[in-house]
Amino acid sequence: MKKLIPRNGADKYCQDLKPEDKAVYVRDSEVKGLVLRVKPTGTKSWIFCYTVPCHKNKWRERKKGLGGFRCGRNDIAGLTVAAARREAERLKNEVKHNGADPVEDKRKRVAESIREQSNRVLVRDLFDRWAATDLINRKDQGKEAKRMVLKDVLPFIGDLNIKDVRKGHITEITDRLLQRGVNRMAKVVLSLTRQMFRFAVTRDLLESDPTALLSKKTIGGANVERDRVLDEDEIKELAKKLPNANMAETATLAIWLVLATCCRIGELLKARWDHVDLERKFWRVPAKNSKNGREHIVYLSSFAIRNFVKLKELTGAGDWCFPASRKSDSLCSKTVTKQITDRQRDCGRHKNRSKQIGALKLSRGMWKPHDLRRTGATLMNSLGVLPEVAERCLNHMEENKIKRIYQRYGYEAEMRQAWEKLGEKLNLLMEVTS
Repeated sequence: MKKLIPRNGADKYCQDLKPEDKAVYVRDSEVKGLVLRVKPTGTKSWIFCYTVPCHKNKWRERKKGLGGFRCGRNDIAGLTVAAARREAERLKNEVKHNGADPVEDKRKRVAESIREQSNRVLVRDLFDRWAATDLINRKDQGKEAKRMVLKDVLPFIGDLNIKDVRKGHITEITDRLLQRGVNRMAKVVLSLTRQMFRFAVTRDLLESDPTALLSKKTIGGANVERDRVLDEDEIKELAKKLPNANMAETATLAIWLVLATCCRIGELLKARWDHVDLERKFWRVPAKNSKNGREHIVYLSSFAIRNFVKLKELTGAGDWCFPASRKSDSLCSKTVTKQITDRQRDCGRHKNRSKQIGALKLSRGMWKPHDLRRTGATLMNSLGVLPEVAERCLNHMEENKIKRIYQRYGYEAEMRQAWEKLGEKLNLLMEVTS
């Protein structure tokens, strides 16, 4: 005989039910569809069973949990038999007269709650997800991008809902940077912000990108291709001014090594002493340190060797050729760039006189570390080095795909000669100034 919850003494009856090896389902004698489930663990809970129509005149049974069983007033949680009957009657009327489906309705409420939460995504939440998913895979683990967004973007729009961000918010950020005179940084910040919002679009968090109608041309004007090259007189001028510029000696050596090797300042500053072989006269730039992701061998001229020897006397005890102050990492390229930039400012633009304001200002105007790379390549061309060889010295990738695939000659001998010619020229220019 199937068990039924009686009309009278129902609470005591339910309390006295003993668990069995399998879950036991006891129907209520008063309200159709109300069931008490007794698990093997002894846990007792209420279930309301009902049916809803589905396709082709068929019916589907649904089960909605109502909560645990409570006997008397001493229990804190759960429903007594009377309370469970009232709730089951209410749901039965909803299903019968209003066509409700309590299980489906709950599912819809949960889905709506999830949608509302996605609608409340803040810009700083989006940034965290973008950084953990995208930036972390970049060469520097997104360190520089994070720094710029945290400094110049999130303080202004970080607490906004991503769906409330308009292009006016973005231009307000870039305008602040333009007013500081850092036009290139304004363009970089725009690019990073665009990447972040496009990430949101691809993840279906946004329907449109608020930066879509903005272009770098409208933020600080069109990009200007740098063509600054130091001529021979300026190299002589630089050689005279550097000793009195009050720069770190490692920064001074970095200037001459960039000029002598035509490398990027970031590649040089990441060099380790186990990358440099002074006896065999070469420096290996690992693929992870080069901009194009290809290993590059720099054959060192006598001029470059002399500067590396001076550098080894200063930093040779450690792993890094240019160690940071904490010794566990390499010097940041911004450190050297800032030393050079500060020493080219007008006297009234910087309060720290110890930095020898204007000490490195050259006759033809401002220059940057990357201009030294361009200067070295230009000197090579002037000394008769073929453009093809100079491009190899710069570690530029061949643009023509056919040539890149089939013309595999390495130009090692020609590159050695090109760097040696450049070193001899720099030696000559230095001798004139001494």
